[in-house]
Amino acid sequence: MTFRRALNSSVAAICIAGVAAPLLGAAPPPRAVLDVHVGEAKDFTRIELHWAGGGGAVSRRDGQVLTLSFNRDADPDIARLRSSPPRWLKTAEARHIAGRLQLALTLTEDADAKVGVADGATYVNLYPRPASEPASSPTPDPSQATTVEPPPTRPDPMPVGGVVHMETRLAKAQVSLVFPWANPNGAAVFRRGGAIWVVFDTPATIDISKAPHGLKQLAGLQTYKGPDYTAVRIAAPPGIPFFASAQGGVWTVNLGPGAQAESQPIKIVREDVGGPATLKAVVSGATRAIQFADPVVGDTLSVVTALGPVKGVPSRREYVQMAVLPSVQGLALESFIGDLVLSHDGDLVRLGRPTGLALSPSSAGAKREQLAAGLPKAASMPALIDEEGWPRTGEGGFLKRYNTLLNGAMAEEQKGKESPVSARMALARFLVGSQLSFEAIGLLNELARTDPVVTDNPEFRGLRGIARVMARRYKEAQADFASPVLTDDPSSALWRSYIAAQLGQWSETRSQFAIGASAFNQFSPIWKSRFARSNAQAALALGDLVGAEHAVNQALMDKAGPSEELAVRLVQAKLMEASGETERALRIYLAITAAPIDQLAAPALLRATQLRYRLGQTTPGQAAKQIDAIRFRWRGDATELEAIRALGQLHLSQGHYREALEALRSAGKRLPDLPEASQLQADLGTAFRTLFLDGAADGLEPIQALGLFYDFKELTPLGVEGDMMVRRLVRRLVDVDLLTPAAELLKYQVENRLEGTARSQVATDLAVIYLMDRKPEQALEAINGSRTTVLPSALNAQRRLIESRALMGLGRLDAALETIERDPSRDGQDLRAEVVWKQRNWAQAAVLFEKALGDRWKQPQALASEEEGKLLRAGVAYSLAGDDTALTRMRTRYEGFYDQAHNPEALRVALAGAQLGAFSVSEFGRISADNEAFAGWVAKMKTRFKERATPPSTSRQAAAATPQKHALAAPATRPAAKAKG
Repeated sequence: MTFRRALNSSVAAICIAGVAAPLLGAAPPPRAVLDVHVGEAKDFTRIELHWAGGGGAVSRRDGQVLTLSFNRDADPDIARLRSSPPRWLKTAEARHIAGRLQLALTLTEDADAKVGVADGATYVNLYPRPASEPASSPTPDPSQATTVEPPPTRPDPMPVGGVVHMETRLAKAQVSLVFPWANPNGAAVFRRGGAIWVVFDTPATIDISKAPHGLKQLAGLQTYKGPDYTAVRIAAPPGIPFFASAQGGVWTVNLGPGAQAESQPIKIVREDVGGPATLKAVVSGATRAIQFADPVVGDTLSVVTALGPVKGVPSRREYVQMAVLPSVQGLALESFIGDLVLSHDGDLVRLGRPTGLALSPSSAGAKREQLAAGLPKAASMPALIDEEGWPRTGEGGFLKRYNTLLNGAMAEEQKGKESPVSARMALARFLVGSQLSFEAIGLLNELARTDPVVTDNPEFRGLRGIARVMARRYKEAQADFASPVLTDDPSSALWRSYIAAQLGQWSETRSQFAIGASAFNQFSPIWKSRFARSNAQAALALGDLVGAEHAVNQALMDKAGPSEELAVRLVQAKLMEASGETERALRIYLAITAAPIDQLAAPALLRATQLRYRLGQTTPGQAAKQIDAIRFRWRGDATELEAIRALGQLHLSQGHYREALEALRSAGKRLPDLPEASQLQADLGTAFRTLFLDGAADGLEPIQALGLFYDFKELTPLGVEGDMMVRRLVRRLVDVDLLTPAAELLKYQVENRLEGTARSQVATDLAVIYLMDRKPEQALEAINGSRTTVLPSALNAQRRLIESRALMGLGRLDAALETIERDPSRDGQDLRAEVVWKQRNWAQAAVLFEKALGDRWKQPQALASEEEGKLLRAGVAYSLAGDDTALTRMRTRYEGFYDQAHNPEALRVALAGAQLGAFSVSEFGRISADNEAFAGWVAKMKTRFKERATPPSTSRQAAAATPQKHALAAPATRPAAKAKG
């Protein structure tokens, strides 16, 4: 075991001891109820003691005084026993000692007693002692001790047929062996060498036919059976953890890491009564003391089984004549002598031998008390560190000093809740002085758990705060130093200043440093340098260059060592850079990069690279490569985030948008407490806005911009800005006829992000795109799914036109006309003409199309696509209606526009009124006029999309926020086509 592992294990021992102490030493606030019943018969007197909720007692006989000791306190009514004692009883006395009840029964000279348990109650039977039998010896002989077995009140755990069928369960890295008994029974689970033993107090047959094979957790199983026990030996590697749990009559043994049941520790202490040296332990629910032979070693093991819940001995304990094996349930011993006696009386287990065990003298405990004179002493202020006294080890070295302090702390812990805390605080000072911060935090946290009052101790708060600072747990340390008991302490103010600097709280750094100035010179040179350096960083961040220079000089005043001086020089170089002395700053940066301390060399190289790039001494590609290497060279603090931020900004300045966003996003949610983390997230959001709101991504191909947007869609801001990003991107997609991805973007907006009027507006745009993509049914669904009671009149009119056009596309022509029946607008008239055209009402359609053109023939400019489509339809309609006069008029007016038209031949045929080639006028109209009209409408819709695109400045200043439901701005799916941006 390595030194650190040994140290961690020892500190954990204090925590384990702290768990046991409340169970054995702390008294519950209210006293429980203990009922006393007395009955007399001809040959004996019976006294029964009934606890509310059940409970037992440990008995001790000292001459004619029988003492019953309970593990809790009560106030029993024993007036009957005192005022009118029954036969064979002189008197009774109730004693309250250390929060527990002791009932002392004084017997008559000719009386004897028997103590037992029946029906959940402890009973005492008093009866006359035979004349030939001597009185009980005041000092029990361990060799003659016998187990007081209670009457068989528990149900028989033996299953039908006498066979327990073991079951096996596998869960990740853990193997569970399940032993289902008929009823609850006692068990012991412990490790000896390369085997884990499971011993039950019932002589059943264990069926292990379902045992697993080929697992690393166990190599094999063997079963053994005796007259009063059955056991399973599991061959398991030494490093495999094992646990046990009981639920009813089912015992489960788990091998391997994973879920576990908490095992309460069993305390083994010296028996305080006179006579041969004896050890005792309280094993709750002890059922049987068993001895059996270990077939591998060849010696005899002594085991005490017990009912659940589990309780055991966490580690091996060596004595001169025996060893207590580590167990998760019950008690197990290996003996080095032949006359070791293991007995139990109820829950009390005794370990001894006829001539007494070889134990250290009772006076050994006094030596621990004498250690107080050599304990690390408290400093003059709660948050000061005694750099000389606290870590002092003496001639024995670190381990001897540590073990001495640890033993004193454990002895103090075992005294219970009301014990003093001086030994544990002394150990905490030693750990803090030795810079073992995590061990100190664990010790102090356990002390606070067992004794919450100690958190009002200023030194406790100071010690734990210092340890947390050393462990870089700045938020937790900030909570300790914010305690009211440290408000007026100047030493604590310096720690608050240092913590604030690590969290980027620069104003707080400076104010707290000023408060703690009176305690500055009482710290060691190292911490003086660190405190002053933090103050310099804060002054530099706030723009106080003079104050920063003063703080740097203060940090360099004492010789704190090369690493601390280099850290201050790094701040000094930043100060020079801010003062315009770039050449001097660069020389200092480059000098620090040569130091064999990556914590300093990495930020120095980053600053040097940035400075050389600004001075034109390196190319963007070289700078990016160098910074990219820095972020992997040193990780875990502000330097990593600064490198990522610098790399992102460099890529953005070069137009490498995808690389910039990927670099900035690579930091994720790392180190959220540092100010650089929030700055980096702000840079990431700003870069995304610049691309998709300010138009930086307009230079990309639309499909490239779409792929970039999808890849970083989680950066889309909430509100108006996010919606405008989507609108701008949709407009670009519509321009190049990428209608399907444009519709997906708007559909996600409608379904997930918008409410009210904004939702109806975007749904209207979505319906237009569906119509442009010749999907009238989806367009109608978009309109119907976004209806609301209050909409602007202009939006309602636009939605009616879209709905009518969708109905026309579905062939519901009458419904389309009804929808725009009262629409006098030009768009309404144009759409009404198209519907009439679809109805083949040629005469009316021709009039409407000619009316829509108006006096356009008077203007010499070439016809637009939409106008050309109307002219075509008017000509075809007049031809089909047989109105030659109207055709002549139209031909005369628009002959001059043929040569400039998109489809001049189509116009000639439409206005000629005669057949051309194989196509009739009606066939030509169906092929040509419809396409021209639709193309004209699509062009008009594209123009409107462009006109409605709000400039970025307007969108950012919008006062009304759009109601939001989800943060994501784009659907989960994405188009198959993707290009690098």
